[in-house]
Amino acid sequence: MRQTRFHAPTLKEDPKDAEVVSHRYLMRGGYIRKVAAGIYDLLPLATRVVRRIEGIIREELNRAGAQEVYLPAVQPAELWQESGRWAFYGPELLRFKDRKGAEFCLGPTHEEVIVDLVRRDVRSWRALPLNLYQIQIKFRDEIRPRAGLMRGREFIMKDAYSFDVSEAAALESYDLMYRAYERIFRRCGLDFRAVEADTGAIGGSRSHEFQVLATSGEDAIVSCDACAYAANVEQAELRRSEQPSEPDAQRPSDESTARVHTPGARTIDEVSALLKRPASSFIKTLIIEADGKLHAVLVRGDHALNDIKLKKLLGATEVHLADEARVQAATGAPVGFAGPVGRLDVASMLADHAVSGMVNAVVGANESDHHLVGVSEGRDFKVQGFHDLRLAADGDACPRCDGTLRSFSGIEVGHVFYLGTKYSQAMKCTFLDEAGEDRPMVMGCYGIGVTRIMAAAIEQNHDENGIVWPPGLAPFAVHVLPLQMNVPEVVEAAEQLYVALTEAGIDVLLDDRDERAGSKFKDADLLGIPWRIAIGARGIKDGNVELKPRRGGDAELVPLDQAVSMIQARLRAALSPA
Repeated sequence: MRQTRFHAPTLKEDPKDAEVVSHRYLMRGGYIRKVAAGIYDLLPLATRVVRRIEGIIREELNRAGAQEVYLPAVQPAELWQESGRWAFYGPELLRFKDRKGAEFCLGPTHEEVIVDLVRRDVRSWRALPLNLYQIQIKFRDEIRPRAGLMRGREFIMKDAYSFDVSEAAALESYDLMYRAYERIFRRCGLDFRAVEADTGAIGGSRSHEFQVLATSGEDAIVSCDACAYAANVEQAELRRSEQPSEPDAQRPSDESTARVHTPGARTIDEVSALLKRPASSFIKTLIIEADGKLHAVLVRGDHALNDIKLKKLLGATEVHLADEARVQAATGAPVGFAGPVGRLDVASMLADHAVSGMVNAVVGANESDHHLVGVSEGRDFKVQGFHDLRLAADGDACPRCDGTLRSFSGIEVGHVFYLGTKYSQAMKCTFLDEAGEDRPMVMGCYGIGVTRIMAAAIEQNHDENGIVWPPGLAPFAVHVLPLQMNVPEVVEAAEQLYVALTEAGIDVLLDDRDERAGSKFKDADLLGIPWRIAIGARGIKDGNVELKPRRGGDAELVPLDQAVSMIQARLRAALSPA
């Protein structure tokens, strides 16, 4: 492709709304353009990257036995009402009516549609297992779209759905797709972790996220330094500690509690500074509203409540901090002064394991501007039960071995779910087994964010000058730069190399613009194509060109007639399976 004919309008300045590296470089490099909040045009460069990602996905899913389909983006409300998600999904579901008044939505996911397809066409156990996938635009009406393609409203997604005769068979399909995902992300050149995760709005009982490690990632994950265990912090299991970690909390105390004045100090940090006590010696009392009922939930002062674990424990649809009025009514004090000692008007009082056995603790006094010190669990208050209710953190013990959990930031690019019969039972997607009995199909669900992979790859692969594409994703393999367009020998050598690379089946971008060498080098760094071949008047006199990898490495002079074979060898090495 000749750059004079290629639509890649670069920008000299960063866009004002660019929050992350990928958004900045995709806009500046002429990959994308913003249409509306969270909605983007994909220009030719971005489209080429997307096609690379889709090609890898198709090859690996076909290899795993999945079959490609294409489902409608517009979905009738009746299907979502059958599954029970029409009311449950929330405002992210873009709903509308057609001219006849019938309700529809713009698909954020396709469980209902795929189940409807399969239940109409598959009736016998002989037709199972079945795994169908598609690559299609989705729409989720995010309340705050941000970070370019990382958190958009419209995006390209691959979703697959498996149908099996039993749980054992469905888990085999799950493992097959899990391994396919590992191959996909390795071929994309990404540093990733497969982590245990919550199933969220999709539902189901088993789930793994595939997280690309990047400092800009929105997701907090932990990974063991001694075994393969990794999990989203919201899902990570935590072992019960044998002893409280704070020395003050290990000494038995016969002292009674004391009430102390803490004017204006509501947060743990504020009270900790005032009393000169570490956060780990505090017990936070959180007044939580779960499906309309209030509960007091206790966690150690240096720990954070895990809403997902609490929701599962209570069997609630929604949990959140109670508003100020309800806190005042339940505790008799403003927000920030709730405590477990005395009467609380709540349905239950629950605690994280780390609160068990704490003595000499600091708690709210259920009175404005006051706290209690010297409080001991079991003596001064009792709870209905101790549970794993907090978020995992760096330094926690691994739940599977003697190792230690380490924290990372991640970008979720893929998610696999074991769904069981959640949708097939609700929507009567059944089959006749060998005995002729009607049984619900057992399902799995598997998603990959195609456009998010493009953004995540940049977050993980860039420098101060621009993108550094992994070879498997790059829009072109080679960028040829003739540096003096007014020198016939330079132009002729560039044309010769361009034709030779093209005939060898290598994607090449020829910068045939009449620009200064500095501008060409700057744009080449911004676009991030893996190999750059610069042709200058001085080098070509000796039959040499300059070959430089975008990812580190020094430039080297190579004979023009060997450049193609050298690129072929390096491409083979870069794209060969690990």
